[in-house]
Amino acid sequence: MDLKKKMEFPHKAPVGFKYETDDYSKTMIRIWIRNCTREFVGTSEVHPRSVWGFFCRKKGQFIAPVNKNKPGKVVKAEDTTPYSAMQLNLNPLMYAFYQ
Repeated sequence: MDLKKKMEFPHKAPVGFKYETDDYSKTMIRIWIRNCTREFVGTSEVHPRSVWGFFCRKKGQFIAPVNKNKPGKVVKAEDTTPYSAMQLNLNPLMYAFYQ
């Protein structure tokens, strides 16, 4: 029995961006978002990228990143954005402006 769940990514890449993945661990995929429209100098990569989040193959769950090397808390796919799985920590007044 195969315990690995297939990742169904909930977003299309925004214009000028693309998604990339790599194996973070045996059971975890790291999802990157790369900005293809901007170029950085002084880095090893011309187009910058950042971690969108992680996906647990075993449980079939998306996980928000703490940083590029550390998964954080499990998140619902519908609560993520095309740019990041990180959750906004908004007070009620700020939340009213984002809705």
